Amino acid sequence: MTATQWQNILVLCTIMGFATMEYVSRRYKNTVTATGNDTKLEVFMFLSVLAITQPLAIFVTSKLGHAWFPDYKNALADLPWWGMVGILLVADDMTQYWWHRLSHSPLLWPLHRAHHSAEYMSIRVTFRNNFFYYLMMPGLWAAGALLYLGFGGMVYALYIAVKLLVILGAHCAWRWDEPLYRVRALHPLMWVLERTISTPATHWAHHAITNEDGVGHYKGNFGNLLFLWDIIFGSAHITRQYPARVGLIDDKLFGQERWYHQMLYPVLQSKREHSALRVGGSIYAGPETLDTKS
Repeated sequence: MTATQWQNILVLCTIMGFATMEYVSRRYKNTVTATGNDTKLEVFMFLSVLAITQPLAIFVTSKLGHAWFPDYKNALADLPWWGMVGILLVADDMTQYWWHRLSHSPLLWPLHRAHHSAEYMSIRVTFRNNFFYYLMMPGLWAAGALLYLGFGGMVYALYIAVKLLVILGAHCAWRWDEPLYRVRALHPLMWVLERTISTPATHWAHHAITNEDGVGHYKGNFGNLLFLWDIIFGSAHITRQYPARVGLIDDKLFGQERWYHQMLYPVLQSKREHSALRVGGSIYAGPETLDTKS
């Protein structure tokens, strides 16, 4: 089998594994309250990343490479595996950290708010975003350039498989880290792990509907594969607890935005009151306080 086939098998097994745990643990049935609007957004975004955005980035970078830098085709193919992984962590994962962090600024928030509008956590939320959020993601284009330079094969395949394992696990309705925190002998290991990769506890805090409970931290915990970037760049918040609710306060007050506005802004724009998804609109600046028990 080719490296790409191995990658696809590993990713599929990861998705099926977490989906099974969501079902077996009853976390999906008890906590995921998705509407038809949510489902359309999540399905169409997953398909667009798989069928349009990622192939487009690889195709365009390959064409530009052949046109402008033909002598550099596979120039880095002989790097040791650890060298390739180190470059991928910086060019792909660290740039994604900064793109994610910048996407919480007023200018770029409309391209990312769809990811936070879900009122539940599940692997189905993982690729829930605006179409242009992924199309403009620097790490995706950097990965395409690295593939042209020779970063294919099992190194890249395993890197992608591991990254998806961590990211899907961080969004999963089944909180895999929760029982591990209860085992006293594992406390040192978990201390290291939660500062190295994204976990449900740290990433759920990023999706919290409020910061007022001391658990939520939607203005930090931006890491995707490595939570270490949050530690290094001062945006980490670790509590080993989970927010009572996730989502957006403005959606609770004014109703959820339509899936096509969330996915295709600024091409399609919302008419909702207090909407960031229209030209001239702004992030809701009302009170942060919300009854998290209702």
